[in-house]
Order: sequence, then C-alpha cells, then structure tokens
Amino acid sequence: MLNLSDESAGMVFHPVVIGEDGEWVLVDTGLPGHYEAIKELVRQEGYTSPAPAAVVLTHQDLDHVGSLPQFIAASGETLKVYAHEEDRPYIDGELPLLKMRPGMEEMLQKMLSEQTYTDFRRAFSRETPAHVTHTFVDGDVLPFGGGLTVVHTPGHTPGHTSLYHANSKTLIAGDALIVHNGELHGPVPQATPDMDTALKSVRKFKDYDIETVICYHGGVFKGDVQKRIDELTAHVR
Repeated sequence: MLNLSDESAGMVFHPVVIGEDGEWVLVDTGLPGHYEAIKELVRQEGYTSPAPAAVVLTHQDLDHVGSLPQFIAASGETLKVYAHEEDRPYIDGELPLLKMRPGMEEMLQKMLSEQTYTDFRRAFSRETPAHVTHTFVDGDVLPFGGGLTVVHTPGHTPGHTSLYHANSKTLIAGDALIVHNGELHGPVPQATPDMDTALKSVRKFKDYDIETVICYHGGVFKGDVQKRIDELTAHVR
C-alpha cells in the first residue's frame, strides 16, 4: 500500500502495489498529476522496474484513474489496463466520467497547470484511443500476486470492483469501504449515487475470509471484519 498525500486536494490516498518476480502491478492511479509521486513511492519500496506490468482500476472516479494516461504514455502504449466492463466506457472516454460535476472541474483547474488540465480532459475523451485493454466480471481471478479475485461491488459506480487476495486474506476494497478514526465504515454517501446497492455489495464480503482490509480512503483496517460487515449491513434487505 502506498501512502499518497496530496496537499492541494487536502486528502491522503492509498493506491496498492502488488509485487511479484521483480515486477509490480498498480491498483488505482491517483488524481491527475500524481504520476511522479506514485513512481517515487514505488521506488522507495524497492521496486526497480520503471513501469508497472499492469494497472488494475477499481472504478472510474477521478482520484482512481486521473494519472492513468501518464502511466500508459510512459509504457509506450503497451500497458495492460484492467477494469470492469460497466465502467470501461467512462474510462475509455466514450462517456463522461459520472461524477465530473462543475465543482470538480473547478477544483481540477485550480490544482493543475493549464496544459496538464487540457491534457487530462483530452485523455478522457473520444479524441484518444481506448485505455482499457482487459475487462473482468465478478468472480474472475486476475493473474497477479498468486491470484486476485474480482468482487463486483456496484453502487459507488456501476462497475466498482473490490479485489480479494486469498493468499494473505486481504481485501482491497477500493471505495466500497473506508476507514475513519480507526473504524471501518461503508462508502461515503455523498459520493455514492446508489447507497442501497453499495451496502448490498458490502454484504458480499461475508463470503470471504478477510483478516485485513485496505481502503483507498483511510488505509488499513485489521480486526473483526465480519462482525463489522454484519453491523454495516444489518438493515439491508
């Protein structure tokens, strides 16, 4: 897990790196402008390969896909990019990102240089080639870290996906869960268009033996995960 702080956004993000045989796979790419910071954090973790072997996207939100174009460009357009089919059209620029509202546009314009903002808008439009090279569905096992099981967890976005690493009993939750003040919570309601579906998705985690949860917002949670999931979904029908 990388601890990625962005003072301009006033947030800390937690992309995940999965290392194997000297290579690394990146789960989520941060906001636009995070490319260099992520690369430096990966270097500090001891990985010498200059580019990821693949990028896996949990969903289409700006803070998860924002630096994807830079990773693709640095790879010479050969990077393998994985995402759920439901979010693929948004990531590929066929449809506008669901949550790119005027307020988000204004925030980006303040954070980024004019050229970087222009490049970002162009990258997620029909002007550029598709980004996603591989799609997955619920139950697929991705060939990273000895196997990552795809858990489709819609609600936060239609294609939101969490990833379960059975070998370490670790759930990479994306935004399906967050950690706040040391406690595990459901997704942020203000950023979750379909909260009912999102909480039903959380209930799917009961099928997995989870000891550690990595949340993109809040970081790591260790504890009685199943008890907390029961509490979060107690009133879900």
